[in-house]
Amino acid sequence: MRKPLLTVLSAAFFVSAHAQQPAPTPRPVPPAEPPATVTATRNEPAALQFSSDKLSRLKVPAGFQISVMATDLGNARMLHVMPDGGIYLSRRQQGDIWYLKDVNKDGKFDATERRKVAENMKLVHGIDTRGGKLYAVGEKTIWVMDISKDGGLSVPRVFADKFPDAGQHPARQLAWGPDGYLYASFGATNNDTPTQNPEEATVLRLSPNGQYREVYARGLRHTIGMGWHPVTKTFYGMDQGSDWHGDNIPPEELNVLKRGKNYGWPFCYGAKIPDPYVNVANIPGKITKAEYCATTEPSTLNYTAHAAAIALKFYTGKQFPAEYRNDAFVTFRGSWNRDEPSGYEVVRVVFNDQNKPEKFEPFVTGFVYQEDGQWKQFGRVAGLATYTDGSLLFTDDQSGVIYRVRYVGGK
Repeated sequence: MRKPLLTVLSAAFFVSAHAQQPAPTPRPVPPAEPPATVTATRNEPAALQFSSDKLSRLKVPAGFQISVMATDLGNARMLHVMPDGGIYLSRRQQGDIWYLKDVNKDGKFDATERRKVAENMKLVHGIDTRGGKLYAVGEKTIWVMDISKDGGLSVPRVFADKFPDAGQHPARQLAWGPDGYLYASFGATNNDTPTQNPEEATVLRLSPNGQYREVYARGLRHTIGMGWHPVTKTFYGMDQGSDWHGDNIPPEELNVLKRGKNYGWPFCYGAKIPDPYVNVANIPGKITKAEYCATTEPSTLNYTAHAAAIALKFYTGKQFPAEYRNDAFVTFRGSWNRDEPSGYEVVRVVFNDQNKPEKFEPFVTGFVYQEDGQWKQFGRVAGLATYTDGSLLFTDDQSGVIYRVRYVGGK
């Protein structure tokens, strides 16, 4: 049977028209790059336990004074201060939470004023409170506990679970946001390779009942310290950069965390800068590293590489001079693979008159020092909190110390 002439002509025109079009040029695949290269040696300062004679080594700005409120607390990590002065302390290695209180107001948490209030919580770390309940996050679970009048806690109940494995970065963080949602950070399981679980290397946003969650921000290798500016409500986070990429890259980043944004790890750092030590073959979509980085969010401020930011807290107290109000403090636990150590200090993030972060400046230093040609340290600073009187508390998770910084130089 013969085909209608119109059908034949139409088919001929279709073939002819498409035959005249040049074949599309395939997009070249970017050349493979070598995987991350070891460009720094392991150089962790010798760890020393705290002793009272070492307190004189610590330096604070003029007018401030540092003291010790407690010792021998084990792996003392995150702090949360209650309105009555009671303090909750998470201990990640021990998997428990303690309650401490300075009952006689002598500036000390004595042995009779501290007790374990929750246990059997694997890798418990970040803690926060809301509506008479304490929330805590561990490796793969967020728990909730009722708070009693004496500071005790009920048996932990699961609020949300089935989060990613801990891998290399088991320190999780959580905080209730000004929008009434719970935010939790989950670090990457590795150093500098894209992860398989979409909830790794992220900050998650959870509904108030824990039943729904979303990836709020991604491309964050290990953002433990995070919080909202008291005035602008801008969401900030301190991210830890990859290791083994040299002494100075990538930096530790202060980021403005925005919903749906990608912050570049592991391919980019700082102002959308491609990391030369990460293999471009892992980028989806056959694009170059520079093209990928152009789609990511830049950091707001950078700090010395490998300093290991842990906690970030905004200061809203009135005990410090007025210029400190609404600034942030950050604990840097300290490097282990940098020729000259970085971190081992508490740092102030100075915000300007427009409530924008302007610079970092030292606040508590002296934990790391060189003696007889060898680097030594006696403190890995971790948790941060503003005490009820407006002084600043921070922990050392190596010796189990809680330090207190007060302003004594006059108003």
